[in-house]
Amino acid sequence: MTDVLLATDADWVVEEVAAALSGADVTFRVVRSGHEVRPAVAASTPDLVILDFQIGNMGGMATCLDLRLESGMGRLPRVPVLMLADREADVFLARRSDADAWLIKPLNPLQLRRTAHQLLERDAASAT
Repeated sequence: MTDVLLATDADWVVEEVAAALSGADVTFRVVRSGHEVRPAVAASTPDLVILDFQIGNMGGMATCLDLRLESGMGRLPRVPVLMLADREADVFLARRSDADAWLIKPLNPLQLRRTAHQLLERDAASAT
């Protein structure tokens, strides 16, 4: 079973990500703010975190940096992060935040699915 944690405050992003990645072996948890991501990861480590770059009170970049800092200190496991950027210029910030991958909205469902699977496979390979 693959556990995906999605952080976004936009219903259309939830719908598009769920449509692209849904399956019998995938569960989704959705949080609506960046501040909710760290406690959600601590409560139950997801296989993949998907961050919307434009989350209301704590954006995707700050959230990703928070996860990486907590992981570096050994307080959280390192989880793969896929950033959903709003424009090409945001890719620089996604890289700076140490996201594992990024896609630019509007989302292409096939590309989203392919990228998510690549991150999950890479994470599984590094765990062995």
